[in-house]
Amino acid sequence: MGLDRRKFLKRSAVTGAGVALAGGAAGAPAAQAAPEAAAAGGRPGKRFTVTVMGSTDLHGNVFNWDYYKDAQYKDAAGNALGLARISSLVKEVRAEKGAGRTMLIDAGDTIQGTPLAYYYAKVDPITAEGGPVHPMARAMNRIGYDAVALGNHEFNYGIELLRTFESQCDFPLLGANAVDATTMRPAFPPYFFKTFRVPGSARPVKVAVLGLTNPGIAIWDKAYVQGRLKFPGLEEQAALWVPKLRSMGADVVVVSAHSGTSGTSSWSDQLPYVENSAANVARLVPGIDAILVGHAHKEIAELRVVNEKSGKEVVLSEPLMWGERLSLFDIELVFEKGRWSVASVSASLRNSRDVAEDPEIVALLREQHDAVVEYVNQVVGTAAVTLTTVEARYKDEPVIDLIAKVQEDVVRAALAGTEYASLPVVAQASPFSRTSEIPAGEVTIRDLSSLYVYDNTLVAKVLTGAQLKDYLEFSAEYYAQVPAGAPVDVNALTNAGNRPDYAYDYVSGVTYEIDIARPAGSRIRNLSFEGAPVAADRKFVLAVNNYRANGGSAYPHVASAPEVWAESTEIRTRIAEWVTAKGVLDPKDFASVGWRLTRDGVPVF
Repeated sequence: MGLDRRKFLKRSAVTGAGVALAGGAAGAPAAQAAPEAAAAGGRPGKRFTVTVMGSTDLHGNVFNWDYYKDAQYKDAAGNALGLARISSLVKEVRAEKGAGRTMLIDAGDTIQGTPLAYYYAKVDPITAEGGPVHPMARAMNRIGYDAVALGNHEFNYGIELLRTFESQCDFPLLGANAVDATTMRPAFPPYFFKTFRVPGSARPVKVAVLGLTNPGIAIWDKAYVQGRLKFPGLEEQAALWVPKLRSMGADVVVVSAHSGTSGTSSWSDQLPYVENSAANVARLVPGIDAILVGHAHKEIAELRVVNEKSGKEVVLSEPLMWGERLSLFDIELVFEKGRWSVASVSASLRNSRDVAEDPEIVALLREQHDAVVEYVNQVVGTAAVTLTTVEARYKDEPVIDLIAKVQEDVVRAALAGTEYASLPVVAQASPFSRTSEIPAGEVTIRDLSSLYVYDNTLVAKVLTGAQLKDYLEFSAEYYAQVPAGAPVDVNALTNAGNRPDYAYDYVSGVTYEIDIARPAGSRIRNLSFEGAPVAADRKFVLAVNNYRANGGSAYPHVASAPEVWAESTEIRTRIAEWVTAKGVLDPKDFASVGWRLTRDGVPVF
């Protein structure tokens, strides 16, 4: 899947995107910017300020709408979200600063995360002949994005859909460390240049944006990218490209990085690269002025990191997620000795709750939004009782058993007649949401979607009893250690070591206790199958989502375990099919008491 050189160079001349190809760098890039009314401070042409606006982790959010609740989005912090509000903030900043002094970028994870994004990937796909234009492309084109870095979730629906989305965008999708697996050349534009004309000066200001994505794509979307793309580390690729951008005339270098700042990774030793390396890039690679941070879903107004080689500060900012914030980098330049140099950089955040949705974006996408609302409100069955995830983090709740039961049934049917048909099937499932509820009565697609919010697919792996116990021990690290007799605070009981809820697994088909009085690594007690202790060499088929199967959250054994079956249908769809076939969602058909928390053998709840 090599780069189409002719198509790329044609676009490069217009947009300012560029890439190094065989024989050297692409031609000197330039993008037109509106003329300025006046220079910022000092004599004309001697000082100039550029404002770089940045969003990240939009995850398919256009409107301030919760498709799972069929209502306006709201959370305890009073946040608002979506591109329609980002558009209002962008217009506000352009009016304040001058449109010719601003640019707008994003740090990735754009086309996955909501029923809106799913609908135009799977229900009415943009890849179909004569298919629709993706609503995220339509909105971002209208708002006027200059460049967007690739996020790891851009690859969730496969490369064909990503390439179709790319073709619908009026801006480049940047990924300096997304390279062709054979040639090791960039498979996407690595960078983008924008030129700002300065009144009273013959020398324009050139801002380069380097796009970096997450190496974890090689794990999380292995089925789509293996043998086609590779993803080197951010630090390594930044060190390669930043000097090139400077040699091409960049006065300012901004990095748009789909990578957090913590310096940690979720994949243990599976990859030689760091997952959250934005601060490392700032510290190790000289020549960078600012970094727009993504991936971690954190709010960082301004973080200053001193580069170890140059001694200069690099300014980082992360605008939370979902369009809840907009980062602003105000970059002041001074013209001295025939060149522009950066005098100062500061970062700040604007809050989407402070503005209304842009009516232009609302009108543009209302029809597509309404189609998704109609889709998610389709009734697929009825529930005999209300099912909820409120206590699913620390109690074996029937609603999570439902996920496991569906996965067991699908895998068992798929393996019928194969050499693995005689092996017992167990299933992994996680409490993704703390607020999901399937009410008694009519069950809709949105009810089931709120239960399984990710676009994961199903994989079957073979594990031994010993490996299954290790798997459960790793999962049990999610709990804090609480001595017998001490009070149990459920708010402090979970998420030990900052492990997120999605990284905690139930395993169905076996029974076990998790003794939270014991230290991590020795908590699984009385692991049994069909009433008998699980032998270390007993073989099981584990029905597991593709994220976990490929090594997501660094669970032991599963990534290297033999894979005996996999499919591309989303687990969420399988749940809807199961409920539709049953007609009535009754816990007697799926609920089980498979595990419980104990202390010295005494149940906690």
